Amino acid sequence: MAMGSFRTRYQPEPVAEINIVPMVDVMLVLLVIFIVTAPLLTHAVKIDLPKVASHPNVARAEHIEFALRDDGEAYWNGARLEWAEVEPRLAAAANQQPQPELHLRVDRRVPYEQVARVMAAAARTGLTRIGFVSDPTEKR
Repeated sequence: MAMGSFRTRYQPEPVAEINIVPMVDVMLVLLVIFIVTAPLLTHAVKIDLPKVASHPNVARAEHIEFALRDDGEAYWNGARLEWAEVEPRLAAAANQQPQPELHLRVDRRVPYEQVARVMAAAARTGLTRIGFVSDPTEKR
């Protein structure tokens, strides 16, 4: 029986070979599992669905042009507006369905306090869609 010897001079070195047999076994098992389950996944139930031709109903919300000039004047869609009328008009616009967008056109010399006043009034009344309009062609 050549199991081993009691000699101390001979010391075994580590084996530098990769044993791929277990990996091949696992891969073959997975391959068989996928081959068996693949036909089960393609089973579909045939349903005769009705054919309908429709067009999407796109409701475009109107927008409100709100302008502030550097002299403190406010404009609602081009018409002069007093500051006392701003909040009631914003509240009426917030109750419309669909809710309109508020487009703010502000002169560059208008103090930010006035812009913040309009935005705060819009937030208080429930108007959530606010946008700033600028002129990209304007020279600095």
